[in-house]
Amino acid sequence: MILNLLIANGMIFALQMLFHTPRELGMLVRWFALWPMGDYSGAGFYPWQLITYGFLHSTTTFFHIGINMLILWMFGREIEQTWGSARFAVYYFTCVAGAGLLQLIIASAAFASGGPPVPTIGASGGTFGVLLAFGWMYPHRQIMLLIPPIPMKARTLVIVVGAIELIQGMSRVQTGIAHWAHLGGMLFGFLLILYWRGRLPVKPRTRLPW
Repeated sequence: MILNLLIANGMIFALQMLFHTPRELGMLVRWFALWPMGDYSGAGFYPWQLITYGFLHSTTTFFHIGINMLILWMFGREIEQTWGSARFAVYYFTCVAGAGLLQLIIASAAFASGGPPVPTIGASGGTFGVLLAFGWMYPHRQIMLLIPPIPMKARTLVIVVGAIELIQGMSRVQTGIAHWAHLGGMLFGFLLILYWRGRLPVKPRTRLPW
């Protein structure tokens, strides 16, 4: 599943790069990015955008898609091996859709308050959910950060990343980064894992194998 996701994201990124003119690239963003709800000149919000936005990335730099695919590959492989491809796919797309839903609420409220209709793109909602699952499954695994290059336990990394995203989302710093989408991916991943482990009132048919 991870290999398929990497290929799909890579192919769509190549398509974005190929359609590099403002009009052609704008059509992809117009119909498949996640737009806030409201009346304005543009495609507006459609339900499929809660998934398709997760396959679009910024074409101004390779960092956006690169960091997302790196997180997916580094932290997702062991999770898929433990859960199986089908369950991992359900988890990943639940995180993507959940992140999109929370971002949709926040962005629509901001637009209704007079802000511009800003689209959301990127797989970060899914990859942040993957990061949370890894930290939950392997809390004491040592992770070597790239920036800064220091070792950190996976559980600590998840807590620190979640806290930073919450602070930045509430303080509205670093505009252009969908902090609430990142938190939404972690939140919906957290709830789905609780469900699969039988910790919610509604019980699953089969529990997680860990």
